[in-house]
Amino acid sequence: MLGKEIYKIYAPEDAKWGEWVRPVPFVAIDTYSREPIADWIDRKAIFLSKYEEDTAIFIDLPGKESIELSIDLAYWGYRPIPLFNGTDEQIGSQATTDTYLLERCLINGSQKLKNIQLKNEANPVFLLDSYRTNRYRSKESVFDNSWDLYKQDIPSANYFLKNGITKIIVVCEQIQTDLKKIFLNFQYAGIDFYITDGYSVPKKILLKKSLKEKFEKEEI
Repeated sequence: MLGKEIYKIYAPEDAKWGEWVRPVPFVAIDTYSREPIADWIDRKAIFLSKYEEDTAIFIDLPGKESIELSIDLAYWGYRPIPLFNGTDEQIGSQATTDTYLLERCLINGSQKLKNIQLKNEANPVFLLDSYRTNRYRSKESVFDNSWDLYKQDIPSANYFLKNGITKIIVVCEQIQTDLKKIFLNFQYAGIDFYITDGYSVPKKILLKKSLKEKFEKEEI
């Protein structure tokens, strides 16, 4: 399939949250003849007990794991919304994040997702690559294709609330800075946050600014 066809599987025309799927990796899929990966793992969302009408999910794991886990969540009734926004390096070059792997995993995911019947209004599970902020370069020739998530990359807190979403589960090791900046405003708006490593029952958390962030905003 072409990248455009795969994009349409993740973002079908009438899907409520489909407009937030980032097109960048799907454009790149057509480059260099991408093929599915051979070591796909069918991960299970054991942290869930049921589909929750008031809940959206963010998966912030290494990109391959995020995509794999999202397919099981699709069986639960959640629609995968890839937010990957990193660009490819030239073939033969090194990069700070592996976008090629993400693109190949998206192909695998699409082959499974196209056979799952999701409601148009299915709640979203947003997919992130926890390596996106990896800006360490061992040498200057390494291509920096790191990226951050910004508030304009996802629906606003008001949009979530208007659509009945009052709770967000974050699957991650820890909430990264770019997400935290966005989620603090969501919390102020009345959205509750829960965190899980993907295995344990999600625990409710209260997001707080660090001392450094307070100093930057001159709140101390």
